[in-house]
Amino acid sequence: MGLRRLLAILIIVCRYRIDLLLPQDKLPLRLRLLLRCGPWRLCPAPALSRGQRLRLALESLGPIFIKFGQLLSTRRDLLPDDIAEELALLQDRVPPFPSDQAVAVIEKALGQSVDDVFASFDRDALASASIAQVHCATLKTGEQVVVKVVRPGIETTIGKDIQLMQSIARIVRRHLPDGRRLRPEEVVEDYRHTIYDELDLQREGANTSQLRRNFAASDILYVPEVYWDYTRRNVLVIERIHGIPVTDVETLNAQGTDMKKLAERGVEIFFTQVFRDSFFHADMHPGNIFVAEGRPQSPQYIAIDCAIIGSLSDFDQYYLARNLLAIFQRNYREVAELHVECGWVPPHTKVHEFEAAIRSVSEPIFEKPLSEISFGQLLVYLFQTARRFDMEVQPSLVLLQKTLLNVEGLGRQLYPQLDLWATAMPFLERWIRDRYSPQSMLKRVGHRLPGWLEQLPQLPETLLERGQPPQQAQNDALRLQLQQAEKQAEQRDRRARNQRLGIVALLAAALIADPEISLGLQSLPTASLALLGAGLYFLIRSR
Repeated sequence: MGLRRLLAILIIVCRYRIDLLLPQDKLPLRLRLLLRCGPWRLCPAPALSRGQRLRLALESLGPIFIKFGQLLSTRRDLLPDDIAEELALLQDRVPPFPSDQAVAVIEKALGQSVDDVFASFDRDALASASIAQVHCATLKTGEQVVVKVVRPGIETTIGKDIQLMQSIARIVRRHLPDGRRLRPEEVVEDYRHTIYDELDLQREGANTSQLRRNFAASDILYVPEVYWDYTRRNVLVIERIHGIPVTDVETLNAQGTDMKKLAERGVEIFFTQVFRDSFFHADMHPGNIFVAEGRPQSPQYIAIDCAIIGSLSDFDQYYLARNLLAIFQRNYREVAELHVECGWVPPHTKVHEFEAAIRSVSEPIFEKPLSEISFGQLLVYLFQTARRFDMEVQPSLVLLQKTLLNVEGLGRQLYPQLDLWATAMPFLERWIRDRYSPQSMLKRVGHRLPGWLEQLPQLPETLLERGQPPQQAQNDALRLQLQQAEKQAEQRDRRARNQRLGIVALLAAALIADPEISLGLQSLPTASLALLGAGLYFLIRSR
């Protein structure tokens, strides 16, 4: 880490008194002494909340730390609510880089000038963020597109800042009282994967194409088309969409949009992506969502920026659906048993204690009217409770929690009376019923049948091995190893004997072909010839 960067961080820590966020009475003696003697002690604390100070500090550290703060805001299972809510306000806004640099990146990636590729290209950026910026353009064939270009040199900046974050994470884990519980190194590693995925625009294009295919026949979600002929790792060309920003409630109301249906369709899209497709847009903040114009009674969403995608395995899908239904039904015993059964908490977890912890978190929430209950927030509380029982929260579940919070918050903003439970519960019941219908079972069997047929010839041997007593199985394994060793030894002996025969054959050929050697041998005494013959015999016969 460079001295200049370290100094800049120190100045920001002093300005916002980040040291006051640490529980100093619980810190090791060395850290307490450092905090009491540091230069920040001379700076007055700003008249701001702790969440505001942390947010402003991250904004001052630059765009990479801003994105990290946005990621942290989704980890409500780790952070206090006031800090998480303040970090959610972080905006990834940076000035655009010069258009000449954007044009140079595009031309290098495509191997052509922008004038040869596009009928028109707007050199003023439409939008700019820390990773990339977007320009409007028109293809030679007439389609209106946007061109997304990765910021030059950003990968080097990211690498340096990630190293800094990893160093901070190690300090937090070793020295803060809750360091191990917070798993800071795991959080930074998760961020590293996320941000490097965002650098690969071909990956984003592939995600967009997949999501577009999943909703190709849908009238509730539209996903723009990717133009693959002009897409590279650092350049993405995609259909330009025209819609109303989802947060522009005034315009939506002005065109007579059915806000109740719009909010409910957002919930339907989320559950369809998670349970039908197991492929969900995991960055559904308002800047990435629009509403199609001219369809007020049958509103349609438009989704862009598919850089971050979540996915669940069949196993996690099933257990998540059953957990959610058990929560809806306030069956806390089943929730606790499912967490143990699916391995989300260790097998030695005491189910009755876990059930009591879940009940203590959930019951106060259920006392409210259903329309006022935040389902996403309830999921956060459950994750926080499970953390106390050593739950290992998977990145896919964190993404799902974050997306659900976004979807629910957005739905309540559009239609404050949204009852997510009434929309979600029938969907989950139908999904579980369909999953075990005869047609679905036959479909899954048909999908796995080729693999089963491939393994069928080995089935008798597998059954025999499993049916043997442990000692017999060990003896058979040892006998097989000895047989293989003997066979390998025989093969080595055979190769060596063949090599020796080859040497004798070469000697014989030399005797026949060279008269001088033949005459020399004839002049040798008989005893010498006999000794030579015996040597050749033992050479051939030796092991």
